[in-house]
Amino acid sequence: MGPDDRPVVRRVVVAGAGMAGVQTAVALREQGFTGTVTVIGAEPHQPYDRPPLSKAVLLGTAEGSAFDVDFDALGIELVLGREVTGLRPADHALDTEAGPVPYDVLVVATGAEPVRLPGAEGVPGVHLLRTLDDAERLRPVLARQHDVVVVGAGWIGAEFATAAREAGCAVTVVEAADRPLAGALPPEVAAPMTAWYADAGADLRTHARVARVEPGTVLLDDGTRLPAGAVVVGIGARPATAWLAGSGVALGAHGEVVADSGLRTSVPDVYAVGDCASFPSARYGERLLVHHWDNALQGPRTVAANILGEATGEAPQVYDPVPYFWSEQFGRFVQYAGHHGAADATLWRGDPSGPAWTVCWLRETRLVALLAVGRPRDLAQGRRLIESGTPMNPTLLTDPARPLKKATTA
Repeated sequence: MGPDDRPVVRRVVVAGAGMAGVQTAVALREQGFTGTVTVIGAEPHQPYDRPPLSKAVLLGTAEGSAFDVDFDALGIELVLGREVTGLRPADHALDTEAGPVPYDVLVVATGAEPVRLPGAEGVPGVHLLRTLDDAERLRPVLARQHDVVVVGAGWIGAEFATAAREAGCAVTVVEAADRPLAGALPPEVAAPMTAWYADAGADLRTHARVARVEPGTVLLDDGTRLPAGAVVVGIGARPATAWLAGSGVALGAHGEVVADSGLRTSVPDVYAVGDCASFPSARYGERLLVHHWDNALQGPRTVAANILGEATGEAPQVYDPVPYFWSEQFGRFVQYAGHHGAADATLWRGDPSGPAWTVCWLRETRLVALLAVGRPRDLAQGRRLIESGTPMNPTLLTDPARPLKKATTA
């Protein structure tokens, strides 16, 4: 294809007004795109950030969580309160509940939606915590200091339990697995976190399955009845991609858009970024689906560069980050970087029963992931060591007094 045959991109449409969608629009402008940029969001609110929802917004201490972006000054058109319903690539049209929207390039950034607890839908007092409206509905629950039952001891469950305890609620957390964060961390790493619940005055019940939810009560399958002025469900999220059915966009086993290394989908002129998309990682030798804020911040820069690069014939940029996320729970700052699935050694820095410690995962002496509790310097240095692939000295690494960057073999 010669330079004169390249498609002219005049209009980019972004489906989704969360972090990934907004940052894609901003990155397009920052990188010099001069065409039309339209961001379509299902919620009526000005686009906002999600991490404060389980913290400051919930407790009423936030000034607001709207993104600090001047959309008018950047020439970004916001279409809010409009659900996307389908995609017709042959027509270059995005279907919405208010009619079709034409595009030259479409970016799918519809994020993820919470998994619902079967049988609990429609029961009064059952809440999810994913949107600003969810958080606003939960604020008076905390203010009235209700007995709260949290279903799921994952990241969101722990963060909500933390806020509820701060507000003075009696909190019971029920988890079907034998430990918190069962889907995210190995047993020996999650085990020390079990004590955090009791320390904060929350009742953690593992091996606990919900049989049914009734108004004011959660009934467990062993017959236990838990009083519940409110029930908060935090049992995971799945990519919000049902609207792509029949579009030809390839989806993976979890319903995520299967993107390539440049975050392009299987359909021409359609990209996908953030919680709704997986990408192949050469660094880790497998496809990653990352449901975290940092991925929704970093990925858009690659998408914007590749949209602009297609018009100029530049080689596509490759997206292969070191995944990163953090969580504030029970008075602890927990950070994670990397991906530990392929590790062949697990090493500890510090005492996991204490207030600050780090777990490092190595593969053939190279750091591939780490979890830092109250040790932000370990995280910052470790993230750089993962990126550089520097060989580590395991003996030096396990000394918590030694900076990680001085625990290499060099």
